[in-house]
Amino acid sequence: MSKEQKVTLKEWIYITVGILIMTVGIYFFKFPNHFSTGGVTGIAIVLGHYVPSITPGTLVTIINIALLALGFAVFGKSFGVRTVYASLLMSGTLQLLEIVCPMSAPMTSQPLVELLFAVGLPAVGSAILFNLDASSGGTDIIAMILKKHTALNIGIALLCSDIIITVSACFAFGMETGLFSILGLIIKSLFMDLVTDNLKTKKCFQIITSHPEPIEQFITAELHRGATRLHGEGSYTHEGKTVLLTVVSRHEAVLLRNYIHKQDPAAFMIITSSTEIIGKGFRGVN
Repeated sequence: MSKEQKVTLKEWIYITVGILIMTVGIYFFKFPNHFSTGGVTGIAIVLGHYVPSITPGTLVTIINIALLALGFAVFGKSFGVRTVYASLLMSGTLQLLEIVCPMSAPMTSQPLVELLFAVGLPAVGSAILFNLDASSGGTDIIAMILKKHTALNIGIALLCSDIIITVSACFAFGMETGLFSILGLIIKSLFMDLVTDNLKTKKCFQIITSHPEPIEQFITAELHRGATRLHGEGSYTHEGKTVLLTVVSRHEAVLLRNYIHKQDPAAFMIITSSTEIIGKGFRGVN
C-alpha cells in the first residue's frame, strides 16, 4: 500500500469514527430527551412529535436522502463522496440502533448531564469531520447550495435555521425541554469551536542553537518533519548561531523538546501554538 493510500485509508477510518461518535450522542442522549439543537436530527425530533408513527431515525434517513438527491441535482458528479458516505452511515447506524437497542425513555433522571453528552459527543464527531474537510451532510448541503447560488452569509443562515429548529422544541415539548435545547445550541457552538481548534493545534518551534546537526537529524529522521535553517548572530556576544524553524504535532513537540534539552542544554527555544498551518505535510498542499 502506497503512502497516499495509507493516508486516504486513515482519513476514511477517522470519518467513520467521527460519525459513530456523533451517532452515540444523538441516539442515546439527544433522541430520548427530545433535545432539538438544530440540523437534520433536530428537525427529525420535532417532526417525530407530530408524526409518532415514524421514528426519528427513519425521519433522519428520509431527510438525508432527500438532501443528498438535491445535492446531486445541483452539483452532479462533483458532489462530495465523503458527504454521501458520512450521511448514509449516520442514517443507517441510527436505524440499526433503533432495532438493536430500542429506547423509550432517557437513560438517567439528570437532563443536564444528558444534555452535555447530547451536545458534546456530536460536537467531537463534527470537529473530527471538519478537520478532514468532510461533512455529515444534512443542512450542510443546503449551505453548500446557498453558497453556490447566493451571496448570503452561510454561517448566519445556518445559525438562523438552527435557532428556528431549536425554538420549535418549546412548542412541541414544552418550555423545559425547549430551554434545555436552547442551552444545548449555545454549548454546541462554543464546544465545537473549542474541539476543532484543539484538533488543529500544532506546535511551532524556533530553536536557537550552536549545535544544529543532531537536532536537524532528529527532526528529519525520527519525526519525519522538515525544518528551515537560518543563520543568526547574538546581539550581545556577536557569536554565530543557527536558528531552526519547524512545525510538529503536540506529541512530537514533547519528544523534540526533550531531545533538545538532552542534546544541547544551552539551546534557546520558542514554542508557540497555531491552528492554521498550510504547506507540505499539513493542510493545503499534497
